[in-house]
Amino acid sequence: MANYLFHSADSRGKANHGWLESRHTFSFGSYFDPQRTSFGTLRVLNDDHVAAGMGFGTHSHDNMEIISIPLQGDLEHRDSMGNAEVIRNGDIQVMSAGTGITHSEYNKSKEHPVKFLQIWVLPNQRNVEPRYDQLTLNPQDRLNTFQQVISPSPEDDGAWLHQDAWFSLAKFEDGMEKTYHVKGEGTGIYMFNLSGHITVDGHSLHDRDGLAITDTNEVTVKAVTEAEFLLMEVAMR
Repeated sequence: MANYLFHSADSRGKANHGWLESRHTFSFGSYFDPQRTSFGTLRVLNDDHVAAGMGFGTHSHDNMEIISIPLQGDLEHRDSMGNAEVIRNGDIQVMSAGTGITHSEYNKSKEHPVKFLQIWVLPNQRNVEPRYDQLTLNPQDRLNTFQQVISPSPEDDGAWLHQDAWFSLAKFEDGMEKTYHVKGEGTGIYMFNLSGHITVDGHSLHDRDGLAITDTNEVTVKAVTEAEFLLMEVAMR
């Protein structure tokens, strides 16, 4: 029997650094909840708003798969691998930090804030060679269906990372209902509703609500209103 754990949007951790406002689904920085340290290998899900012209200065990571999904505006990225890219709304970025990288991310706009999801997934291999990947997605490919944007294989749709993880973005019209079938073994599903109102196996999610689901082979999502959401299937080990 499937297990469900609901995380309301207002139950998330909060951080306000002036230039950065962030909401943390899982323990991060000064926010710590022993009941919310991760969901399997999904370690970080931060909902970040960065003020115009501001950003994260050069800092380091290792042995982590890091995903950035801009929701509004553009991020300017530079790293120790020599990448200097702009990540726009409609793009997805994946970095395998592996043996260690340094990077910075800034709001490219001097006038408008940038909003993006920062997601960390624990890898299934340690000390891999650092790697950068960035794709431009077609938003039409998620209309009333699950657009796969992350997988464990470079041969599959979307970007890839070092873990049994499949991420899908979706935009459902009012009344649309569709079932997602689990792709891996020993995985769980974390649903993060971006906007609108959906039900997941009858559980109601509004803007920025989350739902952790384990012990299931499928979930059925129904749009009560027009809605956009991110479905993350990740290894639980």
